Amino acid sequence: MSEQFDNPSTSSKIRSIGQIFRITGWISFVLQLVLGVVSSLLLLVFSIRPPGSPSSSAETGFGVFLAVCGIVALGISIYLAFRCKNIGRQLQSTNPSNRPRKVETVKTLQLALTVNLVGMLLTLLGAQAIVGSLVFKAARQVGVVSFSSANTFITAQDMFVVQANANTITAHFVGLAASIWLLNRITK
Repeated sequence: MSEQFDNPSTSSKIRSIGQIFRITGWISFVLQLVLGVVSSLLLLVFSIRPPGSPSSSAETGFGVFLAVCGIVALGISIYLAFRCKNIGRQLQSTNPSNRPRKVETVKTLQLALTVNLVGMLLTLLGAQAIVGSLVFKAARQVGVVSFSSANTFITAQDMFVVQANANTITAHFVGLAASIWLLNRITK
């Protein structure tokens, strides 16, 4: 961001961009962190079945694996949101040599975009697998498919896993929106 010269108009513009980075970074960090913690807890508590209880189907197991991969990507995104907050603080520095270069800042935002897109893709694929297995369970409940076993009923646990996926997708959307908005601000 900092050029070798530091005239007052450029300096104030960079500081205002720094303020935008700080605020957006904090909002993104907090929202993603809250949604990520809730999703992690829901997946941890409700995707693990106690011994002797009906096990989840293979599709749900694979869906939960993909959901966990999406949460791992969300953890990286949370770190990058915190880093954007720090970049904003550096941009507000009165010393131009303390400011990050524009190229480095853009690369950080591009990495955040990539991480959120991959995380959202993994979580969406997991959600599709989980919802597909629940549709199959629902079809068995009403007799459309004539298989019968102990795990044919949709439980509250199944719905909490779906909720965890929806929270993770929302968190990745927040990260994408923040990164795109900041990228737009920095390239103007």
